Amino acid sequence: MRQHVNPLSRIHQQPRPLPPPAQLFAQPSRPLHLDIGCARGRFLLALAPLQSGWNHLGLEIRRPLVAAAEADRIAAELSNLHFLYCNANVSLEAWLAALPQGLLQRVSIQFPDPWFKTKHHKRRVLQPALLRAIATALAPGSCLFLQSDVLAVITPMVAQCESCGWFERPAADGRPWRAANPLPLPTERELQVLAKGLPVYRVLYQRNGATVPPQAAPPPL
Repeated sequence: MRQHVNPLSRIHQQPRPLPPPAQLFAQPSRPLHLDIGCARGRFLLALAPLQSGWNHLGLEIRRPLVAAAEADRIAAELSNLHFLYCNANVSLEAWLAALPQGLLQRVSIQFPDPWFKTKHHKRRVLQPALLRAIATALAPGSCLFLQSDVLAVITPMVAQCESCGWFERPAADGRPWRAANPLPLPTERELQVLAKGLPVYRVLYQRNGATVPPQAAPPPL
């Protein structure tokens, strides 16, 4: 069962300064994979040993899950993996803006909380400002991978990515959905959905060379 946390609650609207890669990883210059909404972290705990030439960072808004994932990471002595507690739509933009250009090579958002009610759509993770920050931090050719088992959730995510002009799908990928996961491991949620014979909707994007224009300043009060 999903344990929903309201990202718009006061406690989750407080910005949290996130440590730079040099404080998170033994070799911070390695290419970085950012997994937004990593939950209990088991996907990254399995992926980090397989892709030891990468650094992997999992972000999650549910603090107890982060604590449990970090405990497992420490026990496994994985120096190329870290988990952080934060609200990505509050704390991640400044962190991404401070990254060395080219360090962030892959971003994944997998099975995000659906927030089905229309009035709750503003709680969904991929908001326009976050997408802009991701696009700014990703170098051309880097990847953004999205997947969900809820068509009503991934459809607006795809619409945002395709309307902004900063991403393209690989020519060989199927339409409207990619048939296979490009990562070497599935998430727990993915395995559960596939075991029930239900579809998983996947899209892989590559950052193109389009410039992300500066964000317009808010109008004066």
